Amino acid sequence: MLWSTFVYFPLCHMVWGKGGLFNWFFDASVPVLDFAGGTVVHISSGVSALVCALVLGKRRGWPDRPMIPHNLVLSLTGTGLLWFGWFGFNGGSALSAGEVATSAVAATRAGRPVASGGAWSSGRVQKKPSALGVASGMVAGLATITPASGFVSVGSALLIPGFSGGCVCYLAVAKVKAKLQYDDSLDAFGVHGIGSTIGMLLCGLLASAEVNPAIASTYRPGGGAVVSLEGSLGQMGNQAIGIVTTVAIAASMTFLILKVVTLATGGLRVDDEAEEQGLDISQHGEEAYNN
Repeated sequence: MLWSTFVYFPLCHMVWGKGGLFNWFFDASVPVLDFAGGTVVHISSGVSALVCALVLGKRRGWPDRPMIPHNLVLSLTGTGLLWFGWFGFNGGSALSAGEVATSAVAATRAGRPVASGGAWSSGRVQKKPSALGVASGMVAGLATITPASGFVSVGSALLIPGFSGGCVCYLAVAKVKAKLQYDDSLDAFGVHGIGSTIGMLLCGLLASAEVNPAIASTYRPGGGAVVSLEGSLGQMGNQAIGIVTTVAIAASMTFLILKVVTLATGGLRVDDEAEEQGLDISQHGEEAYNN
């Protein structure tokens, strides 16, 4: 509730709202293109997840003890449900049925090739193709295309997640995380945070008015000069400002919220015995499976 109120809601208004205290980006002097939530949803939550992982610390036994998904079939089923729901997530951001919504759905569908990149990446490490790598690759592709989905062509949508987001997300998960040793159990930062950062930047470079005529021109407040938001290095710079602002807000507010909750509750973690026993048993008195 605190995170939604002090991180998510202000970012929503900054990117998509009109007027008020948080009207920083929408139709402003630094216009940021974010069709379905690259900054608002993925970068903010990915960065916040990293802050939480650093503040909470590592799970007992990680990374020496293997902590793999308990049921790969359910993991793949959940990935499929997530992928299906993403069509509504991105296409629905057009707010009405029409060409822009259709284009956003097509771009979202075109992001699928990154799945093979995920399998290749995991195969490089494990010497075998991995179904979990495919699932991670799919989500990375979806997170990467989200901010650009209603602004870029299908060809660009193939490029953004398939060749850019997938490679960078793999490096963030397999290399950077291993090097820095932070325990992000679901790779929220490497997949969502890094993926949408790549998507935001490439959206600024590849956005097309043929796909979304609304970006052909806009107005800067005060000066009244008409400017185009089509893909350019200048718009890519605007996107970078939006990314940095989002990171700063999400990181600082999440850290503050965690500290406030710690003071209010006495701590964020259970004791070692309860953690070793498992939170299902120690906190809820039940198990997911009765063996």
